[in-house]
Amino acid sequence: MKKMLIASLALVFALGIGNVGAASRDYISIVGSSTVYPFATVVAENFGKATGFKTPTIESTGSGGGHKLFGAGVGVEYPDITNSSRRIKKSEFEAAKANGVTEIVEVKIGYDGIVIANSNRAPLFKLSRKDIFLALAKDVPSGNVAGKTMPNPNKTWKDVNSSLPDIKIEVLGPPPTSGTRDAFVELAMEGGAKKFAWIADLKGQDKKAYKALCHTIREDGAYIEAGENDNLIVQKLDTNPDALGIFGFSFLDQNADKLQGALVDGIAPEFEAIANGSYPVSRPLFFYVKKAHVDSIPGIREFLAEFTSEKAWGDEGYLTDKGLIPMPEAERKQFRQAVENLTPLSASDL
Repeated sequence: MKKMLIASLALVFALGIGNVGAASRDYISIVGSSTVYPFATVVAENFGKATGFKTPTIESTGSGGGHKLFGAGVGVEYPDITNSSRRIKKSEFEAAKANGVTEIVEVKIGYDGIVIANSNRAPLFKLSRKDIFLALAKDVPSGNVAGKTMPNPNKTWKDVNSSLPDIKIEVLGPPPTSGTRDAFVELAMEGGAKKFAWIADLKGQDKKAYKALCHTIREDGAYIEAGENDNLIVQKLDTNPDALGIFGFSFLDQNADKLQGALVDGIAPEFEAIANGSYPVSRPLFFYVKKAHVDSIPGIREFLAEFTSEKAWGDEGYLTDKGLIPMPEAERKQFRQAVENLTPLSASDL
């Protein structure tokens, strides 16, 4: 009888743990991307005002940091949602699965452009992706010899391109944990590196060497890691007209009285250009939901409904006022259905 009682108590205890401890946290916990943070924050505020649920807590940890926290396990000590300015990596998905996070719902929320901006008291920059690569890569091609590189010797923008200003290269940008950094090196720097035919060919010959060359940012002071707080970059650009900064379009949009976005390959970082894909440094934005938490943490379903409502992410939704570029209607419908059905992402999708 005693053994049966102990076994029963053990079962009850195990079931209690499996239920994520609904009573021990009565608010939604969100981590992740600094780019998605302003959008998630305004949704959270509207959700808190319109419902009887507590306003979710949101921590800006960067996309990589968010995925690490989110994928660490199931239970109230772990976040329910992580924001991401890039798609989850397969390695992050597998790590989460190994930690018991076996069902993750992916929600694309819209699009964003990565801008290279400076003070509007300084001249407007007109950059090509090749210029960006030659300014910020750790190693650059040496002469006209295919396969030969050298440590980046460019000190000024004029060294990169004679049509650019003769001022020191000083670019404030996000750290390696940032999804904005990941997208920037892939879209801007790699896009510029591929303008050299031998580097483009290298992709098919030695993918590891190709990625190292295209994605490695110089560490000699020309690129300054400014943390995960994009508002801090905005403030520093306002006080230093010679510097440039890298961040999401929404921060440029909200600070248009102070900053201007550089043209990239002749295209200005504007709402329509990002929406139609003509601006070359644009990317989708996401958040990820832990399905195991949905019916255990109060308000998750309702928060998801608010975020994926037309009044929030629609063409005329309140998130467009914050700089979000809406998805086409068909795509919004697709992801809204994924949320309603809590359709989990599979490894084959990545």
